[in-house]
Amino acid sequence: MPLRILIGADTFAPDVNGAASFTSRLAAGLVERGHEVHIEAPAFSRKHGTFLEEHEGANLIVHRIYSWRWFPHDWLRFVLPWRSQAHAARLLDEIKPDVVHIQSHIVIGRGLARQAKQRAIRVVATNHFMPENLIQHTLLPKFLRKTAIRIAWNDAAKTYHLVESITCPTRKGADFLEAATDLRGVHAISCGINSDEYTPSFAKKTENRILFVGRVTGEKHIDVLIKAVAKLDPALDAKLEIVGGGDLMNQLKKLAHDVGIADRTTFTGYVSEEELKNAYTHATVFAIPSTAELQSIATMEAMSSGLPVVAANAMALPHLVHNGENGYLFEPEDVDDLAAKLTAVLTASEQDLQRMKRNSLRLIAPHDIQRTLTTFERLYRGETVTDPVTELSLDEPVP
Repeated sequence: MPLRILIGADTFAPDVNGAASFTSRLAAGLVERGHEVHIEAPAFSRKHGTFLEEHEGANLIVHRIYSWRWFPHDWLRFVLPWRSQAHAARLLDEIKPDVVHIQSHIVIGRGLARQAKQRAIRVVATNHFMPENLIQHTLLPKFLRKTAIRIAWNDAAKTYHLVESITCPTRKGADFLEAATDLRGVHAISCGINSDEYTPSFAKKTENRILFVGRVTGEKHIDVLIKAVAKLDPALDAKLEIVGGGDLMNQLKKLAHDVGIADRTTFTGYVSEEELKNAYTHATVFAIPSTAELQSIATMEAMSSGLPVVAANAMALPHLVHNGENGYLFEPEDVDDLAAKLTAVLTASEQDLQRMKRNSLRLIAPHDIQRTLTTFERLYRGETVTDPVTELSLDEPVP
C-alpha cells in the first residue's frame, strides 16, 4: 500500500552536496513507486511556504521554512530551532504522515524527531553528518575544535535515540557513527544510483583528462590533487578539470598558477546535469582526495560512467575503489603517492584501461537505486531488514 512520507532535510536542492542529492533521488524514486512524499527543508531565499518543485524528474511537495544564511560557509542556511519545532508540529498535524525520514539531526531533523515521537509516528534517520567536515566553517579557534566535535557527536546521539531505525550509506560510516556515539544497530544502506543515466565511453583514449567533482572546499583536499598533477611527467600532457563551486575557488586557482598548471586546469564552477554527465563521459580518470567521505555520490557517478578512480584510502572510499581492479588507493594527503597512482592509470595499456572501466561498472551494480528504495520502504513499514550487500569481489554474481 502507498505510504505518506515526510522527509526532513537540513540541506536540499538547490544546495549541491551528497546529502541533498540523495534526498532528491530518494524522494523522486518513492514518488515513482506511488507514494505521497513531502519534504521539509530550509528556504533558499526570503521566499518560504509550500511549493510543488521538480527534482530528478518528479514533482515533489516541498515545505520551505524561513532560514538564515550561515556566513562562514559559502551557501549553508539554517533554521532557528524554535521555528523548526513549531513548523514540524504544524506539518505533522496537517500531513499526518505514516513515517518521517530525517536526513540529519541538526535542526529540521531534530524538530521532526521530537514532534513525531510525541505523536507516536515512526521515525527513520539517515546520517550524512560528520562534524569534522563542518568544524572548519565555524569561527571556533583550533584548540577548541576537538572538544566541539565530541560535543557535536553527543548531540547527534540524543536525537538519534528518538528514532526507530538509523542508517548510514556504508558499513564503514555506520561503524564510525557507532564508535563516535553510544548508538548500536546502525544499518548500512547505500544512497543508491541509477547507473542507466550515465554514459560510459569505451573509445580509445586520445588525451589524459583528470576529473574531480565536488564542493571546492577544505575537506575535499583539492590542493593535494593540484600539487600531484603538477608532479606528473609533462609528456603526459595531463589536463585537470575541477567541477563544482565553493569557498576555496580563488585560493585553488592561485595554487594552480603557482605550481605551473594553470593553463591545464579548468575550474568550471557549478554546471548543469547534462554538462556534468558529459564531463564524466569524456574523462580518463576520476580523482578524489577527500578523507571524510561517508560514501561519495560523485565517485558512484564516476563509476557508473565507467571511469577508473584514484581515491584516498580513507573512510568509505575503499568500499568503492578496489586497488588495482577499478583504480587505485593512495595514502591520504600524500602528494607523491597520488601522482604515482594517477601515472599508473594514465600510462596503463589500452587493455588495462578498458579492464578498469568494466570493473567500475560491475562494482557499482549492487548500488542500484531500486534496491535502496525497497530497503527503505521496509524500514518505513517497521519491518526487519537485512542490510543489502554492496561490496563484492569481481567473480561474485551481482545480488
